[in-house]
Amino acid sequence: MGNVVAYLVVALVGAVVTLAATRPARAISLRVGYTALPDDRKVHRRVTPYGGGGAMLVGLCAALMVALAIPTLRAVIVSSRETFGVLLAAGVIFVVGLVDDFREMSAPAKVAGQFLAASVLYFSGATMYQLKLPFAGFVVLGPSILPIITALWVFALSNAINLIDGLDGLAAGIVAIASGTLCVYGLRLEDLGLLPSSNVGPLVAAVTCGICVGFLRDNFHPAKLFMGDAGSLMLGLLMSASTMVIGGRTPPASGVTFFFFAPLLIPVFILGVPLVDAVWAFARRTASGQGFHTPDKNHIHHRLMRLGHGHRRTVTILWSWTALLCGFVLLPLFDTRANVFIPLGVAVLVIALLTWFSPLVWRRRRARERAESAEERVPR
Repeated sequence: MGNVVAYLVVALVGAVVTLAATRPARAISLRVGYTALPDDRKVHRRVTPYGGGGAMLVGLCAALMVALAIPTLRAVIVSSRETFGVLLAAGVIFVVGLVDDFREMSAPAKVAGQFLAASVLYFSGATMYQLKLPFAGFVVLGPSILPIITALWVFALSNAINLIDGLDGLAAGIVAIASGTLCVYGLRLEDLGLLPSSNVGPLVAAVTCGICVGFLRDNFHPAKLFMGDAGSLMLGLLMSASTMVIGGRTPPASGVTFFFFAPLLIPVFILGVPLVDAVWAFARRTASGQGFHTPDKNHIHHRLMRLGHGHRRTVTILWSWTALLCGFVLLPLFDTRANVFIPLGVAVLVIALLTWFSPLVWRRRRARERAESAEERVPR
């Protein structure tokens, strides 16, 4: 990985610039009333400014400008329109989130904005070219289906990050871990000759990791600054772009890891926490007749807090789960002997999650709490 230092430099620039931009972003947000007000469905108890998304956007632009000055990374940027397309799409979805933060958009309007950003990725070429399906081989995506898949991919990851952004530092930390993992994964594939060095995915992932790390100082509990929908949707788009151009272009020879049969399962692992939360939210709200964008307090992080974990401990637990899932992706890439343990490890994780969040467990816990409460009310 001869270029790893260049990617570290770009990530560091993104982190430092984002960190420096958080203070003016906070001041401007307070001045214009761009703030999050406490309510029943939110955990925070004080007025907190948004603006973190703007600080991260500034860090993104600065990091890419520095990348242009590094010869190896400049070659990646100028080799295609993809980097510019990612930046433009990030700007589009940032504006969508910004409008939604100021005045809540209708669900169709918000989805239309996300699809518009996805269209920018598609027309710039920052998308997947093929899918490798289990037992079906490689499927080359034609121009008739590719725009739809790109839009659905952006929609899924953007909303997954948006939904998990419910506790201080949670979304930024998860995306930092996931994007850092994806960058290492892409660079390792380049080192093995399985991915061209001109692939823009590792660069986008490195910058995404950097801006999240830079934002965490002001976003960790108790947060001084929120990213808002503008920031969470932008992070989701950056992750969708980087996963598509890495996982959707891995050649058949990439069978060196367990993920050779379906490279696009990689984001399912590294973003497992927000994706599982999004799927559960969709099923829960559909079953109750609510719209997908209807807010509630039944996300994974809310459940953990009701189990008795504090704010920071809940965030740390979910960071740890993300790091563990990311380990399943990276370990086989550096040591193929670990492939045999992946199915067993996944089974253990699934059983643990089902046990942890099983409705039966919750019913028993509620019954026990009601019984204890009733005993306390009985006069002695």
